[in-house]
Amino acid sequence: MPANSQVPVFPESRTNLPTAAPLTESRYILPFVLVTGLFFLWAIGVNLNDILIPHLKRAFGLTDFRSSPVQTAFFGGYFLAALPAGWVMVKLGYKRGIVAGLLICAIGALLLIPAASDRVFVVFLLGLFIMACGQSFLEVAANPYVTILGPSESAERRLNIAQSFNAVGAVVTPILGSYFILSRVPQRTSGTAMTLPQLQSLRVAEEKAVELPYLGIALIFLAVAVLISFSNLPEVRESYLDSNGVGQERKSFWGILECRYFVKGVVALFFYVGAQIGMASFVIRLVEHVTPGTSDVAAANYLKLHMVGFMVGRFSGSALMKRISPSNLLAGFAGASLLCATVVLLGSGVLPL
Repeated sequence: MPANSQVPVFPESRTNLPTAAPLTESRYILPFVLVTGLFFLWAIGVNLNDILIPHLKRAFGLTDFRSSPVQTAFFGGYFLAALPAGWVMVKLGYKRGIVAGLLICAIGALLLIPAASDRVFVVFLLGLFIMACGQSFLEVAANPYVTILGPSESAERRLNIAQSFNAVGAVVTPILGSYFILSRVPQRTSGTAMTLPQLQSLRVAEEKAVELPYLGIALIFLAVAVLISFSNLPEVRESYLDSNGVGQERKSFWGILECRYFVKGVVALFFYVGAQIGMASFVIRLVEHVTPGTSDVAAANYLKLHMVGFMVGRFSGSALMKRISPSNLLAGFAGASLLCATVVLLGSGVLPL
């Protein structure tokens, strides 16, 4: 990396005022596009779980509680793989770390195919766990990499735009999932006995509804891994500057915890991700509870609407960040989210939806 390239700095040295700095530089356009594509890609793995939960609940005869380990296994992979992924990035660099993450994702997706065929729920959870470990690699690499691909003054805006395409993937995934998974399986009619041929036909449909989508996902991960391998991504080695441009030593784990902005950000992300995933995971079940008789496919339309709102918030946040400081914008969105959560808790009928 050229000596005069932009490098990350700690939050204390960053201004809170909006900036008119360019989004990126011409030499970084292609790398920025490729890495932004990763944000779209891992949204498929994350948000397809929201479709998979009601499908597995029906296919394996699970309760809502017993189907919830789908997200526990998935985000357990994120939690456990995050720190090892960071160490891998230090040893291998961003490009090889991204390729490693894509290959791990493909392995996890392929494992879901025999899990569907043999109807073993634990193997499903293992496949999702491995897939999430790979996606943790992608996130650990892509998020900081995007901030480095351009002027440091526009790093937050660049990151928010890249993450906005994660929201686009979140919108597309329920549409594809409801078509390829939920609508491809005949709905069981409660209280109606099924003949053996009908039951076998239903089980085959339930297996194929998972096998084909995840086979496609695995092939996409492998194709992108090949593309990234042969792409000319700049290999970045971070250095750290203080507010006067003087180099600093790389901070240790405990040294990072001394940064109060980092700690506050981790706390905010903890509650944000918990609320986002917990809510999206049970939108379909909530719709079926509030409006009895609604099919999985019809209930998935509410999930699509939810994800559209997620996408609109992402892109509007990127646009508003040009004029509003990130801290004020975060506070505004947090207040709006609290208001919506209050409506959901206190509302009745279809109002919470």
